[in-house]
Amino acid sequence: QVQFVESGGGLVQPGGSLRLSCATSGLSNSINQMAWFRQAPGKQRELVAIIINTDSTMYYADVGGRFIISRDNAKNTVFLQMNSLKPEDTAVYYCNARPAAGLPWNLNWGQGTQVTVSS
Repeated sequence: QVQFVESGGGLVQPGGSLRLSCATSGLSNSINQMAWFRQAPGKQRELVAIIINTDSTMYYADVGGRFIISRDNAKNTVFLQMNSLKPEDTAVYYCNARPAAGLPWNLNWGQGTQVTVSS
């Protein structure tokens, strides 16, 4: 059974930083892409960032230049460094994985970690 366990969220002031972590288990060695999503209150879950293998990255939802996704394959962990946080970044953040582009994301989702950006 695939499991995702997100951590590292919290309350931070605008302009601050947080580093999220996602520990995974049960993923096959063929997993090529890992990603972070977020869901704000009353909104649909949206894709934030993807990392392909260990060094190719893509960013969405207006986070480029502020967020950095990275991955430690040895520890089956993916990270999201979030800088220059804005109130609109407030959401529950989730990680997920899939074998390759175009294939669906894993059906299992973790509990997520709450990020609140407020003064």
